[in-house]
Amino acid sequence: MTLAPLPRVRRVLTAIDAEGRSHIAADGPSPAGFALPGSPFRSDNIWHTAAAPAPVEAPDTITAHKGVLPPPGGTVLRVIDFPPQAGSRAEQAALAAQVFALLYPDADHHAGSERSAGMHTTDTVDYAIVLAGEIWAVMDRDETLLKAGDILIQRGTAHSWENRGVAMARVAFVLIDGTRGGMSRR
Repeated sequence: MTLAPLPRVRRVLTAIDAEGRSHIAADGPSPAGFALPGSPFRSDNIWHTAAAPAPVEAPDTITAHKGVLPPPGGTVLRVIDFPPQAGSRAEQAALAAQVFALLYPDADHHAGSERSAGMHTTDTVDYAIVLAGEIWAVMDRDETLLKAGDILIQRGTAHSWENRGVAMARVAFVLIDGTRGGMSRR
């Protein structure tokens, strides 16, 4: 049985026109999406900021964003669709290695982790908002099941995401550039 992907995320972008009036500037799927071939796994970068405070009139440059990390001093909003885990531990590790190599080479992927194939660390504060389905947030020492409507605040910790259910899970992530011990990562 083939698992159908979730409908594409709708990105609605507002702007102010030359007369100072607000309007809908874009309405549709993100132009910065990636679907893993042969899998319903999907990652859509929705928006990013390059500074804080963020200029509200900044142009849409999301297609230029690469990797998992936000720009220095900035943020990135990303929505990821996680299919249920399948295959052996070795197959899961191979899939995680492929995803990190293709999409997130700037993450500290803990390849070979005994805890979870997707274990990684980023120097960011992340707001992970479960939009659909259920997903396990896996840490070095423990884990918790998150359901639609739950929010996890990830603060630069080693972590992984595992969909152990039978349906797709969708999570929105807001990644905020962070520091460790007061030192910038860049």
